[in-house]
Amino acid sequence: MKALLLAAALALPPIAALSPVAALAVQPDEVLADPALELRARQISEKLRCPVCQSETIDESNAQVARDLRLLVRERLVAGDTDAQVVDYVVDRYGEYVLFEPVASGGNLILWYAGPAMLVLGLGIGFAFIRSRRRAEPPADELSEAEKARLAEILQD
Repeated sequence: MKALLLAAALALPPIAALSPVAALAVQPDEVLADPALELRARQISEKLRCPVCQSETIDESNAQVARDLRLLVRERLVAGDTDAQVVDYVVDRYGEYVLFEPVASGGNLILWYAGPAMLVLGLGIGFAFIRSRRRAEPPADELSEAEKARLAEILQD
């Protein structure tokens, strides 16, 4: 059992902040001297999407706008902003699209709840369909006299 757990742990991808891909995009001149501020910058960067690459965080992306965002995050942290203030500042400039997990409010609630609602609706429809099929009268094994006569007529032609 221990060997299986060890194999599973080794097969899992590394944490995003420690992965070699994330380390490649961040240039040495971007890294802050203060390790605590750099850690906060990396944690904030995990929440922000690159506007160009769309499926990468700003730390993973090599796009120029991602570099600008990384520098902006570090600049705001050095200026003394809290993590929430930094994220709010970036969202105000680039829109809510840059968040990997958009805020569940307003029109976004429709998107947040549409998937689970469709799943529940589909399960309900499937359950009702299966239940109605069980209640249906089973087909007759024997043919009626009229059906037998018609079959005989068809087979003679």
